[in-house]
Amino acid sequence: MTPLANRYEFVMLFDCENGNPNGDPDAGNMPRVDAETSIGIVTDVCLKRKIRNFVEVAYEGEAGCNILIKTDRALNTKFTEAYEACGLKKKESGKNGDSVRIARDYICANYYDVRTFGAVMNTGENWCGIVRGPVQINFARSVDPVLPQEITITRQAVTKESDKVKEETESDKAKKETEMGKKNFIPYGLYRAEGYVSAMLAQKTGFSEEDLEKLWTAILQMFEHDHSAARGKMCMRKLIVFRHESLIGNAPSAELFDRVSVRRKEGVEVARSWQDYEVCIDRDLPQGVELFEKL
Repeated sequence: MTPLANRYEFVMLFDCENGNPNGDPDAGNMPRVDAETSIGIVTDVCLKRKIRNFVEVAYEGEAGCNILIKTDRALNTKFTEAYEACGLKKKESGKNGDSVRIARDYICANYYDVRTFGAVMNTGENWCGIVRGPVQINFARSVDPVLPQEITITRQAVTKESDKVKEETESDKAKKETEMGKKNFIPYGLYRAEGYVSAMLAQKTGFSEEDLEKLWTAILQMFEHDHSAARGKMCMRKLIVFRHESLIGNAPSAELFDRVSVRRKEGVEVARSWQDYEVCIDRDLPQGVELFEKL
């Protein structure tokens, strides 16, 4: 593994057409929006989940590419396995700092998402410490306000046998031949998310150049293996990467993000496709910073 020697920032542009990019469970699974501006929101947790899912599918069985945060087994069970694999004394609840450090290093070496995004693992009786992840992603926000909508859908099958019996005994069978439901979506939204890769934190977790390449691949393809009826058509449209010459960085991240702007094309009042926007990149960069367009 090649240690990461450069700081990075990146800008992602992705869109959603006739789908729900990130439902809010506190709002009946309606697409998330800023209540004041109606700007659409996709959380960092949602984006990291898609990256985790892609890595799990694409690199299944590859050493160091396990995923810790997923619905298979309890986290405490995995922490206990780390102690057993390292031959450490169990059930000390973090009292032995050396054991926590060894277990933490084991988790980082074996779980891609921990050495990438970090994790809090001081739970249960076998603590594995706290890892600050070198890769962080902001909330994605839509370029223009989005309009969440709700439509009624029907299904030509009843759920319970009792409903079927009732259908056969009532005169108005048409009302019982289907069941009703709701579907939440936005007609179209172009979203922008910004992210960071800290080389200094990467050296502490073991996040390598090879891991970074997996990250770029996952970002580019994460929607291709995440299609569903609820999410509609989601596509990664642009991935712009800023690479610093040094570990610590050569320019503030905000200064680099400001060099990427997205706006509707002249004459377009309501955007309904990627072609309705134009992306402008100021390539006059600070000394020591390079720009790459991965897509």
